[in-house]
Amino acid sequence: MSYSRLSTINCENNPDAHCNVEASLSILGGKWKLKIYKTLRNGEHLRFSEIKTALEPISDKTLSAQLREMETDGLLVRKVYPEVPPRVEYHLTELGRSLEGIFMALENWGKQYIETRQ
Repeated sequence: MSYSRLSTINCENNPDAHCNVEASLSILGGKWKLKIYKTLRNGEHLRFSEIKTALEPISDKTLSAQLREMETDGLLVRKVYPEVPPRVEYHLTELGRSLEGIFMALENWGKQYIETRQ
């Protein structure tokens, strides 16, 4: 059986107690999502190019895909302004901002892990 992100998030394949953790990891997993979160967490509305600059060397295609998934999951809002040239900005939703405690816990755990491994 192949991996399906949506079926993991919806607990279709694993309706037991571990489903919540798997769904969370599916939403936050990958190389870039927590880095995107970290870039947006100060509350500013940032343009695509500003996010990309903060995350170099991410490709446009990868950043677009990750932002799209995060928007679909309700973590951020993509706002398109009717201007020429088009202006698009991103910012966290309330749900996205609610990740702050999780982010800090992961950051602290990672720091302790690194320190104990040295």
